[in-house]
Amino acid sequence: NNNNKLKITMRILIIVLILLVFRLAFLQIVQGEELSRKASVQQTTTKTIQPTRGIIYDTNGKLLAISADVDTVSVNPKNLKYSDNSEVDLEFVAKSFSEIFGLDYAETLEKLTSAKSYIKIASKVENDKIDVLRAWMKENQIYAGINIESAVKRYYPYNNLASHVIGFTGTDNNGLFGLENSLENILGGTVGQVVSLTDSVQAEIPNQQKSYIQPKNGSNVYLTIDVNIQSIAEKYLSQAVIDNKADYGTVIIMAPDTGNILAMCNYPDYNLN
Repeated sequence: NNNNKLKITMRILIIVLILLVFRLAFLQIVQGEELSRKASVQQTTTKTIQPTRGIIYDTNGKLLAISADVDTVSVNPKNLKYSDNSEVDLEFVAKSFSEIFGLDYAETLEKLTSAKSYIKIASKVENDKIDVLRAWMKENQIYAGINIESAVKRYYPYNNLASHVIGFTGTDNNGLFGLENSLENILGGTVGQVVSLTDSVQAEIPNQQKSYIQPKNGSNVYLTIDVNIQSIAEKYLSQAVIDNKADYGTVIIMAPDTGNILAMCNYPDYNLN
């Protein structure tokens, strides 16, 4: 009886082993290429590196448009975990985010409870708020699922000055209007990227060989506009439009010997920031 039981057990083990070998061969030979491709897609993360946009100066070298480093905060709700790998209360996270970034709590909670794996919480966040976020993450021992990505924000030191001429950029830092748009190929630069391997919670795997493409920063531009002449022209143009109850007004001041535009004003204007 014992011999029979042993023989039956051995036969079962041999059959299981044969099935495992066939299964392994099927996975490696038949499905190997497809599974390898899927694994590569799941494990590979590509992050874009924004170039620094070129500076716009007036004819005397005064800053009209400049870029400063800011950050974008995004979340993968499925990966939000405490340091002990336990689940994080999304209502608590939504309340904290709404307080830190000045967001609407209900809208933030709706984003976090969606099925998406990438949710942008706040863009163009300045360093002081990022410091608050990092302190909150450390205090609550939440490290997985929250991503802080470097970005760039455009600033206009003179606010309304030459607003129709200079124009502005969008959330993607591309020029949408004025010289910011028409000189995009000069000011914009070229985006770089980092390709790296990540684990199941989107944390980078250490000691890996990363693929890195250096971003190319945009070039600076000097205008013929003179801030002093521009500001005086705008002051008297706005006064003339208001006094004469006109809908709008335009002034262009040109140096007759060179044809350089020293001032170009439209009223009403707007704050570029």
